[in-house]
Amino acid sequence: MYHKKECVAMLLAGGQGSRLYTLTEKTAKPAVPFGGKYRIIDFPLSNCVNSGIDTVGVLTQYQPLELNEYIGNGQAWDLDRTFGGVMVLPPYQGNKSADWYKGTANAIYQNLAFIDRYDPEYVLVLSGDHIYKMDYAAMLDFHKKTEADCTIAVLNVTLEEASRFVIMNTDDNVKIYEFEEKPKHPKSTKASMGIYMFNYKKLKQYLIEDENTEGSANDFGKNIIPNMLAAGESMYAYPFSGYWKDVGTVSSLWEANMDLLGENPVFNLHDRSWRIFSRTSASPAQFVGENGVIDNALVSEGCEIMGTVKDSVLFNRVTVEEGATVTNSVIMGGVTIKAGATVNNVIIAENTTVGAGSVIGDGTKPGDNITILGSDLSVPDGMAIGGGLLVNAEKLSELV
Repeated sequence: MYHKKECVAMLLAGGQGSRLYTLTEKTAKPAVPFGGKYRIIDFPLSNCVNSGIDTVGVLTQYQPLELNEYIGNGQAWDLDRTFGGVMVLPPYQGNKSADWYKGTANAIYQNLAFIDRYDPEYVLVLSGDHIYKMDYAAMLDFHKKTEADCTIAVLNVTLEEASRFVIMNTDDNVKIYEFEEKPKHPKSTKASMGIYMFNYKKLKQYLIEDENTEGSANDFGKNIIPNMLAAGESMYAYPFSGYWKDVGTVSSLWEANMDLLGENPVFNLHDRSWRIFSRTSASPAQFVGENGVIDNALVSEGCEIMGTVKDSVLFNRVTVEEGATVTNSVIMGGVTIKAGATVNNVIIAENTTVGAGSVIGDGTKPGDNITILGSDLSVPDGMAIGGGLLVNAEKLSELV
């Protein structure tokens, strides 16, 4: 017997991605590499985990082998659960027939038995080819408060861009009253992101009706959403204001990768509050800024180097800001060395911050008179801490 789940996510990952040409010749689009160490599917999977959704069905079809192998048992995303977790759902032989997924709605329809095992109140339908960070829990809260049957995440685009999207026209309470697919003269700029939250009983009803409708394209955008709207179901647009990119073309894939660069990137993979997990690890690739210098140093994943690092070992997710210098030191995970600080002959434990303009350690012979800073400390700006000191929270308060 399976535990009841409040919300189950269904991730559509079967797309061929023909507009990516040779990149998807041997693999499904969601498995295309991105950002130095990720794959596109890492983003919706990480969003699920960060949002507290621990049951995800991944619907595969085109060239699924690499994607299946990559997902594995879901451990990389903390989705290796006894009840729930992640499960790959390819088309399979039923007792009546075996069939390719004919459309996005048919893909979910063929897996109603998977959803039924968890008896959810809500089902979240996601696409596997978008780059973004989104709190689905906030969307679910919105869905509950509005008492919607279906909530569609929307992104405000420019009026010029609107004719390329499915547009949701809403009243002042963001209740959807009209659905327009790529309108020549758009009435609004609320573009559908292809992210849907449904009351499961209602979704199941419409999926079954759609499956029994001759000539249907079995598609959410072409059939399920318009049918629900025409029937007067309660449908709301959930406004999303963060970064979102459909990487279905070569140019958009290139642009999304370029958006990761710079000291203030358009899309920040180094955000510690919303990690993107991958099969390799939970840290992004290291970034070296325009004025960053690395000389004879081991620099681990997730580091951001805008200053100078020499003769040192840096663990993962260390930040060295502009004008800061680290020499002859061991800097452990999650440490931040603020702008203009000098660190020499120092071992710094995890998650400590060294304030701007601080001077830590001394300039004596490397390996002599080593200073140690404990974990989770916050050294004030401009502070000097000499050589050979062992500094924990109590000692730091005395020095201040």
